[in-house]
Amino acid sequence: MALLHATARMAAQEGGEVVALHVHHGLSAQADAWLALVQAQCERWSAQGWPVRLLWRHLALAPEAGDSVEAVAREGRYEALAEMAQKAGCNTVLLAHHRRDQAETFVLQALRGAGVAGLAAMAPVTERHGMTWLRPWLNQPREHIEAYVAQHAVPYVDDDSNTDGRFARNRLRLDVWPALQQAFGDAEQVLAQAAAHQADLLACLNDWLSERLPAVTRVIDGPDGLAPQALLVSDWSAWADGPRRELLRAWFKQATGRTMPASWVQRLHREVLDGASRRWPLALPAQGRLERLDGELVLYRGLLTWLDRSNAAGDLTTAASAAGLQSVRLRIDQPGRVALPAGWGELMVQPVAREGVPLAWLQDCELAPRQGGERFQMAQGRPARSLKKQFQMQGVPAWAREGPLVWANGQLVFVPGLGVDARAWAEPGQAQVQISWTPSAHS
Repeated sequence: MALLHATARMAAQEGGEVVALHVHHGLSAQADAWLALVQAQCERWSAQGWPVRLLWRHLALAPEAGDSVEAVAREGRYEALAEMAQKAGCNTVLLAHHRRDQAETFVLQALRGAGVAGLAAMAPVTERHGMTWLRPWLNQPREHIEAYVAQHAVPYVDDDSNTDGRFARNRLRLDVWPALQQAFGDAEQVLAQAAAHQADLLACLNDWLSERLPAVTRVIDGPDGLAPQALLVSDWSAWADGPRRELLRAWFKQATGRTMPASWVQRLHREVLDGASRRWPLALPAQGRLERLDGELVLYRGLLTWLDRSNAAGDLTTAASAAGLQSVRLRIDQPGRVALPAGWGELMVQPVAREGVPLAWLQDCELAPRQGGERFQMAQGRPARSLKKQFQMQGVPAWAREGPLVWANGQLVFVPGLGVDARAWAEPGQAQVQISWTPSAHS
């Protein structure tokens, strides 16, 4: 509320419009009252001539057993904030995290055994969900914000869950922080400074990985036709222990979208170096909006690959795979109807001005049946999710899920029922096409 007041006040003086975004999580009995307070205050400020209006979203969160309520709420909140901001025509969202939030995050990440990325805590500027997120008060102590609230009589709400000891951050605030601050008066400032140092190191590490990771990886034709990114063990093993572990973490994150647990980093760092061919089954539970990950790491002939089996059960009986159809190479160099091999049906290729695949990509592309583990991105700024999840979210009927997938340049390009993957969208001005699929009469 303090940040909204300060921003709306500045906009009233200097011009511009402020959109307040409120998320009703549906988790607290007080949530309706909180929304009412924000609505009433925005109406009062608007009546004073301040250029502020409110958008709000109600979430129907239903955390499952074992889920982190905090993580589920956070993911849902950020998605809702991004969608509302985009609807309002905004590309930037301001968040009111302050210096003590940053210090607390550093301590919590350290207690979880986090690496550089976790210890860097919150960034002052972040790109996520197609939006820019700014934290202008990240270096401001909480006391300054409390003084601002008192000076301007800004109404606010104390979340009743802040005293719930089930949450780690609350235990830190209620039980640990008072003693820490009493023993070390500058703890907040010093811990926030330590997080800033880690952020500098993280930027250096990311630059180093962007240069070094391509040199120790290679796209290969995997056993399920997904062209996975493989780790070249001979090149990887030439590095010292620390760089090897960082490269292993980065490769796994690139291959799966998930962070490899520290215990697995240590285990694989030791066992992959042995060089013997072997498999490691690995399952990671769902985390917030991240789906459960099931698969195995495979070391064979000096290549370490990840085979995703998350969707291997009950969702792979497509018409193509049931008919025993194999991957085929295909050349498409102009729009029109493209007859496919027997059993595949046909593709319709039509020119478009935006959100299409570059026509040049299709001059050497591949048709393949679903195998499991494929991920699809609906739009730029949205996360890539499994085909099963995307089909369910888009309400694609079962018959429309059975067509062949189109791959080009190692990238999933087209999925029947979903369209062109956003990661394959052409740049403005490029010759580009949309693709649609029609099954054969007997499919």
